[in-house]
Amino acid sequence: MPMSVNTTAIEAAAPPVKARFPKSIPYIIGNETAERFSYYGMRAILAIFLVSQFNFSDAKSNATVHLFIALTYFMSIVGGLLADWFLGKYATIFWLSLVYCAGHFCLATFDTNVDGFLFGLLLITIGAGGIKPCVSANVGDQFDHTNQSLISKMFNWFYFSINVGAFFSTLLTPFLYQRLGAKVAFGVPGVLMGIATLIFWLGRKKYVRVKPTGFPKKNFIFINAFLLRTFITKKKGESARDIAKQKYSAESLEGVFAVWRVLSVFIFIPIYWALYDQSSSEWVLQAQHMNLNFLSVTWLPSQVQAINPILILAFIPLFSYVIYPGVEKMGISVTPLRKIGTGFIVLASSFLVIAFIQTQIDHGLKPNIVWQLFAYTLLTASEILVSITGLEYAYTQAPKSMKSTIMAFWLMTVFVGDLFDTLVNNNINNHGFLYPLEGSASFYWFFLAILGVFTVTFIIISRFIKEKSYLIESEETLTVNTDKATNDGLLEH
Repeated sequence: MPMSVNTTAIEAAAPPVKARFPKSIPYIIGNETAERFSYYGMRAILAIFLVSQFNFSDAKSNATVHLFIALTYFMSIVGGLLADWFLGKYATIFWLSLVYCAGHFCLATFDTNVDGFLFGLLLITIGAGGIKPCVSANVGDQFDHTNQSLISKMFNWFYFSINVGAFFSTLLTPFLYQRLGAKVAFGVPGVLMGIATLIFWLGRKKYVRVKPTGFPKKNFIFINAFLLRTFITKKKGESARDIAKQKYSAESLEGVFAVWRVLSVFIFIPIYWALYDQSSSEWVLQAQHMNLNFLSVTWLPSQVQAINPILILAFIPLFSYVIYPGVEKMGISVTPLRKIGTGFIVLASSFLVIAFIQTQIDHGLKPNIVWQLFAYTLLTASEILVSITGLEYAYTQAPKSMKSTIMAFWLMTVFVGDLFDTLVNNNINNHGFLYPLEGSASFYWFFLAILGVFTVTFIIISRFIKEKSYLIESEETLTVNTDKATNDGLLEH
């Protein structure tokens, strides 16, 4: 008679397997660093180039930059759906990266042809925007139950690589533009994007690939349409929600209502991006009229924004381990909504500095660039409070089935904010009713006034917004296994 073996005891006694990073990670990090170098390098000189090369007015240049950013974030929605429903992440990233490269090629080739140059920008919005949600999601796909404990460390490195690429490109590209001209300045980011695509392709046999799911018939739009139709046609005494339960699961319906709760916060976020993204357009043009000598170095107007990625790396641990715990010890609860409200106030303070600078310029003075550095410091602090917190809020406040939908809406807040900037600047450029704001401190006071209204309204309404967290560990039947949907959920943090 064979001897019985207690496999459970043997498994328990066996030493745990040491978690290791997937072999695909170096390719992902290398790709992200080079791609971010290409994107931020090109964007660093874009506003100034359009003014100097194509004789755009400041307002038209700003409108073009903001429309470029808006379309990039809109394409993020398209790219994410394309990857999740039809092509998968790898194919979407690879083929749109080639479109991305073609866009950079157009920028470097058509530096004296405005139509060709703008077509290149359009290609970059498709490429950069399309791969944006896929790259970070692809990171999480590489982990399973044996190494999911390393995901947090991986995203720290991932975020670090983004800011390293942004920092060096923002310093180098303006220097190349000044010394070697537009072809080289736009060509180098193009070469980096080519390298990014090559690195990604070299890792093709290392990636874990999640198959696309196909078009979901029970998505957010369809469920809302059914609820609206039911509400209109239901009989007296009937509940649209109860009727919907006959067609959709309780989890799906709860997810829809959770999305609407989050949207009651997100409706205030576009104005944040409308002001924040002026740092890569309006602020750069303002720097041209300032004393750029600081620390015995004469900085280029486009280089000043390089302080942002460095400050982000410094501020994340500062806020996480010093400021937030310190405020908690004072007896003040640090909630996501309070962080966002505080972030709005800090953003307003940065624009007060910018408005002060512009007032000095309007009076024929040349304030030192250190004032803009101070404004960038405040702006970055607001980014920690609003942008990072917003991502956290979007993730925790949505059930598993709606986390991708919530992230799509988060990206749309950037689109709407920059679209508003585009409309304002186009109105100024076309001598509309906002034309008196052109080139004066009144422009910044205009945005400060709008932000003030939104901030006060948000602080009042946030007191009545109910929060309900949906953490992965608390959801139904979620166990540690190789289910890639779990990893996707973690990623969206």
